[in-house]
Amino acid sequence: MPDAVQAQSRAGGRAGGVIHDLGYRGYDGPRLGRAQIVRALTWHSFRSAYGIGRGVKGKIIPVLAFIAMCLPALVNAFAVARGNPRLFGYDVYTPGLRVALVTIFISAQAPELVSRDLRSHVLPLYFCRPLRRTDYPLAKYLAMTGALLVLIEVPLLVLYLGTIVSAKGGSAIWHETRALIPGLGVGLMWALLFAAIGLFLASFTGRRAYSTGIVAIACVLTFVLSLVLIQAEGGQAATSTGARLAGLFSPFTILDGVRVWLGGSAQAGLTPDPGRYGPLYGVLAVLLLAACLGGLAARYRKVSQS
Repeated sequence: MPDAVQAQSRAGGRAGGVIHDLGYRGYDGPRLGRAQIVRALTWHSFRSAYGIGRGVKGKIIPVLAFIAMCLPALVNAFAVARGNPRLFGYDVYTPGLRVALVTIFISAQAPELVSRDLRSHVLPLYFCRPLRRTDYPLAKYLAMTGALLVLIEVPLLVLYLGTIVSAKGGSAIWHETRALIPGLGVGLMWALLFAAIGLFLASFTGRRAYSTGIVAIACVLTFVLSLVLIQAEGGQAATSTGARLAGLFSPFTILDGVRVWLGGSAQAGLTPDPGRYGPLYGVLAVLLLAACLGGLAARYRKVSQS
């Protein structure tokens, strides 16, 4: 090394650079490839959504949201133990509370999953590995969907367990199980759609405060708009065309319209019975999901090329 440096110094007329051996060991283990990278990124992002591996501040919102979502199920367990019927439906589990907590959760945690990497400009480090341009948003979407499933579905399971513990006879347990399955399906629809919406809106900027505001404002304003239109048309019991179409302006009411169209009760939900416009709610939900996922993929394709 000294001879090489001296030769470079003589050739250039001034001192050249020196390469220092810091003693780091090379990696000679197996290269697990793209699939393992996606799995690792998904698991890391899921943990981040619940503040695992982060400080206390990072755990406050997801933990409080999860506890608040489970509280009605715990109250139901006490009520059923005293001989009362089940307090909540599985497919309409405290709809107002669910709207509020899902909005808070995705507004706080979707930016945590995507905005930090955008702000830190570390995406080129991801894409220099054997990752396709769609793998990164796919991993984030899977992680956010899983986090929302925990937030939405676990309280339903607590509600179910709290009910069947006091159930008398196998027929009652089977009745509760049959009622639970559609509720889990509704929760899956919520997780799939709102994970896409939250990540897509949060990916617009690397500034976490801005992305949080974008997600929260979009969710709140569209929901309030739909509620105002529904009330202006006569409320949930109305059967006019305007009332049936008023739920098309918010993802929350769109999903509730899909739920009613698929056979759920409209009495305890968010929207009137869509009637013959039920397929329109279903198509719009699919289009909204596809648009958000497509926009998310396009956003990261653009970022990876910049």
